[in-house]
Order: sequence, then structure tokens, then C-alpha cells
Amino acid sequence: MKKKIIAFCSIITFGSPTVLLQVEAEENENQQVETEENKNHEVIDEQRSRIQLEIIKGNVELNQVKEEIKQINEQISRVEQAIIDNNNIIIDTENKIKVSQMEIQKLESEIESLNEKVKKRNEILKKRALTFQETGGKVNYLDVLLGASSFKDFVGRVGAVASFVEADQSLIEQHEIDKESIKEKQDQVQDKLFELQSMKVELEGMQAQILEQKQQNEWLRLELKKKEQVTLAEQAGLLQQDSALTTMYNLTDMDPNQILTDSMLLTNETVKGLISEGITYIGNSVYVFGGGRNEHDIANGRFDCSAFVSWAYAQVDIKIGASTEVLKNTGTPVKVEEMLPGDLVFFDTYKKDGHVGIYLGAGKFLGSQSSTGVAIADMTTGYWLEKFNGRVNRIIL
Repeated sequence: MKKKIIAFCSIITFGSPTVLLQVEAEENENQQVETEENKNHEVIDEQRSRIQLEIIKGNVELNQVKEEIKQINEQISRVEQAIIDNNNIIIDTENKIKVSQMEIQKLESEIESLNEKVKKRNEILKKRALTFQETGGKVNYLDVLLGASSFKDFVGRVGAVASFVEADQSLIEQHEIDKESIKEKQDQVQDKLFELQSMKVELEGMQAQILEQKQQNEWLRLELKKKEQVTLAEQAGLLQQDSALTTMYNLTDMDPNQILTDSMLLTNETVKGLISEGITYIGNSVYVFGGGRNEHDIANGRFDCSAFVSWAYAQVDIKIGASTEVLKNTGTPVKVEEMLPGDLVFFDTYKKDGHVGIYLGAGKFLGSQSSTGVAIADMTTGYWLEKFNGRVNRIIL
């Protein structure tokens, strides 16, 4: 009896062997769960630290880009002002040329009038010279005077002879004056012509300079556009990583391996290389239907949407098709809410799946757009939001 009581008490005190095993199993399971949760927290903390460090570095780079953009804008303003100043000088030069041309026309008219007068005097002098030659080289004015029939006739002949002599002398003197005047006018015309020619050369130089300034201005605008697009791409990537960080922080019950896999997708070096290669054509490309399928088109930035996507993937050694019909059946379809950078996104433009681009994150995608060539576009608003058909394909990287 005593033995039975002791045994019963033992069962009450220590429990049955089965109960003890269950308790130990539960404790071990709880410890394992706690261990797994701790591992998840450690992985997440590690990923958060790395991503936050990248965000900080990205913000520093973005600030540097913004400062460069500010400097480029200031340079553009200076060039634009120089263009305005040069244009004003050109207008002033053109007005001076017009005035000079009017003065030249006036001088040419005066020269023509003087030449006409000289021509008439030359005829008169020519006749006088013939008469002088016919009389043996001299005119016998004494015979003229002695041939007078009366004193009155004599007086008249004396006046006539004096008038002839004076007229000849005056004609010769005026002829010399006009000849000198013509020479002076001709010199003036030559000076005006030389001045006009110099002004034309100056004008041509100004025009060449202003063309160079315009080209410089366009180059600066192109650089600004590139930097804006690159900044936009970097911001999109940072926002995508920040969104992933928030998601990972809240999902502490996920398998650590899955967390690592998702994180690797977000920071996949292949995706970074893909996007880095793609943005090199921003600002120096053009959309050409059927373009991008030979070396000449690629060298000159002539792409349609699917050829650009195919080319970009080829730069990271991934061969995919170069038509939307092929690309829409390439890779693995994923849900819109699960899109990641590097995924292909499709749009219904002139036909279903008529346009394709590379998703960047934060609602932005990179593609060869018909209006701009290669550029970054926003698919969360406006035209691209309306045309996005929800098809998203992930290429295995």
C-alpha cells in the first residue's frame, strides 16, 4: 500500500513520461522558432544597414548631381545672354550696312551726273581742238578785229573774242575741277566699299561665333537632360530599395533564405549593369521603327522599343528577342505589385503589347519612346498609365 501511494505521488509530482516528453518537445520547438526569428532579425538588420548606407551614399551623389545641374544652368544662362548680345550687335551692323549702301547709291548717282557733264565738255573741247588744228594751231584774233566793218562792229568783235577766250578758259578749269571731283567721289565709293566689305566679314564672324554658342548651348542642354534622367533613375532605385526595406522589416516571420533572395534581386549587379548601359543613350538617340538591328543603327542611337530592350540585355550577356511578339512570351509573368527593376513592362499603343520597356522601380521605366528616343518615363500617370496593360515579364538573371 505504501508503495502504491509513493508511486501515485510520483506521478502527480513529476508527471507521466509521455507528458514530460510533450513538454520538452514544445520547449525545443519554441526555442527553434525563437532562433529562426532571431536569424530573420539579424538578416533584416544587416540588409537594412547596407541599404541605408546605399541610400546615404545615393543622397550624397544626388546632391552632387544637383549642384552640377545648377552650374550647368548658370552656364546656359550666360550663353543665352551672349547670344542676345551678339544678335543685337548683328542687328546694329546690318543697319550700318544699309546706311552705307544708301550712301554708295547716292555717290554713284552723283558720279554718273558728273561723268555726263564731263562727256559734254569733252565734246566741246574736242570741237575747239579741231578748229584750232584747222587754223594752223592758232586763232588770228587780229584778223578778226581788223575785219570789222565799223567801229561798232569792232567793239562787238572785241567783246566776242574776249568771251570766247574766257569761255575756253572757264571750260577747261571746270573740266579739271569736275575731273578732280570725280576722282574724290570715286575714292569715297572705294572707301565705302572697303568699309562695307569689312563689315560683312565682321558680320560673318559674328554669325559663326553665335552658331558655335548655340551648339555649345545645345550641348549643355543635352548634358543637363542626361543628368536629370540619371538622377531620376537613381532616385527611382533608392525609392525601390527603401520600399523593399520597409517590407522586409515587417515580414520577420519569413524564411531568411527567401529574404536574402529578394534582397539580391533588388541589388542584382546584372540589373544595375543593364540599367547603366541603357541610360547611356538618353539624350542622344532617336526612335526609328524597325531600328536598332544593325551596327549602324546602334552606333547612331536609332532604336525602336523592342530592339532597345534586346540590345540593353545583350550588354549584360543575356540574349532575348527583338520584337514585342517574342518578348511578351519571354521570361516569367509576374504580378504588377511584385514588379522589380529589370522586369519587362508592356503597353497597348498602336496594338496590344505594341510597346515595351525596362522597369526601373518607383513607377518609372526606361525605353525607346517614339517622341524622345531613349528616355525614362512615368507609368503611374498620364499617357503611360492609360496604356499600361498589366503585362510584366521577369527575365531570369
